[in-house]
Amino acid sequence: MLTRLEVHGFKNLLGLSLDLGPFTCIAGENGTGKSNIFDAIQFLSLLADQSMMEAAQEVRGVHGERHGDPRDLFWKGFEPGDHRMGFAAEMVVPLEIEDDFGRAAKATTTFLRYELEIGYQEPSGLDRFGRLTLLREELSHITKGKAPRHLLFPHSAKQFRNHVIRGQRSGAPFISTTTETGESVVKVHQDGGSRGQPKPAAASRAPATVVSTITSSDDPTILAARREMQSWRRLALEPSALRRSDRYVDPQRMGADGSHLPATLFRVAHDTPGADPSQVFARVAGRLSDLTGIHVRDIDVDQDEVRQLLTVNVREVAGMTLPARSLSEGTLRFLALCVLLEDTSVYGLVCMEEPENGIHPANLNAMVALVQDLAVDTTEQPGSGNPFRQVLINTHSPGVVQLVNPDDLLFADTSLHVSDDGALNRVLRLRPLADTWRAVRTGSDFVTKADVLPYLTIPVGAQLTLDGEVGAA
Repeated sequence: MLTRLEVHGFKNLLGLSLDLGPFTCIAGENGTGKSNIFDAIQFLSLLADQSMMEAAQEVRGVHGERHGDPRDLFWKGFEPGDHRMGFAAEMVVPLEIEDDFGRAAKATTTFLRYELEIGYQEPSGLDRFGRLTLLREELSHITKGKAPRHLLFPHSAKQFRNHVIRGQRSGAPFISTTTETGESVVKVHQDGGSRGQPKPAAASRAPATVVSTITSSDDPTILAARREMQSWRRLALEPSALRRSDRYVDPQRMGADGSHLPATLFRVAHDTPGADPSQVFARVAGRLSDLTGIHVRDIDVDQDEVRQLLTVNVREVAGMTLPARSLSEGTLRFLALCVLLEDTSVYGLVCMEEPENGIHPANLNAMVALVQDLAVDTTEQPGSGNPFRQVLINTHSPGVVQLVNPDDLLFADTSLHVSDDGALNRVLRLRPLADTWRAVRTGSDFVTKADVLPYLTIPVGAQLTLDGEVGAA
């Protein structure tokens, strides 16, 4: 669970601090940079798996494309030769994990702060893009006694906090960075604390972060941090992927684009311990029926033994059977989230951009309720009936803003930043609503209801009004 994110120098994120709860909705106009928050989270997740240059190439560029120039990821206000970006992530990590060799491991402590600073080296020779360089990397613990000052969102100390904040640590951090003979050296410290010599590595020559290189149970807490960051996923559900049938040999976990929906639903219904397939299908069908205009009797996964294909079928009350490829785009996306809700093996952070896309206004309530239900209930103990999931969405829809709990809202706009040379650049600003937990406990800048009237009133010049009069063209 990502509880706090700090970003400096990444795209238009400058000195940004974001406290996250189990469910967060970022609302704002197009072009403010809301998606850059998702890009920063995705970048950190990719850095836990890949080299820095590989991660940079997978993150959306400034024009929405993916290509090889890492300079697109840096804030544009930097002086030439001074490109650097910094990240800090406070997170609750899993206590028990498995290493890349299938061996069980147990973290020393589960509440951690990860800090990372990345620079840029200009291209030389045949190199056209230059390369990213590791400047600093640190992983430290947050004690159980300090946890209430960091877990700011409303939660039950007995049922939630005491179950997710486990273990203890004293002494050195798990990863630290020092300067030796003018060069940054990253050191890995053993979970035993001061016992044993730290393992040093020259940061400037490292192609990847230290976290991404930890694959065995020898460093279980760093491995737990890596597993947590790997679980941060960005859902971009594509109708073409959702409509496809699955072969028997295909993966049984839903992809970020919604691929392998039939195989995932089949696994959840048949392989989840204690699950009754008919009840799983009935719950998915019942949730799908929340959509206005959808009259579902039941859902199942058809097994074509001849072609060895799995296909999701929806049977309507009237008796017609529809394969998934016949459903509308909005219905398909809603169905995918219904399946995700049933998949208790999915944990970590789920990011979704504009989940209301393709959804009729009459169904906004059902969609908002569904994405909220995906998140863990922090008044209860996490477990199979309350998966430890976190949800972050963004939107520019007034309808979504009006349906979301004020405590879960952040409003995005931009503010002008004056560089040392006098250049003006716009940076993203996020502000909570007045009297919500972020505003009260952090003392942060906030907005009032008067500031967000565009989300609460009919827009000026609306052609259709409730009194039946048609506005002037």
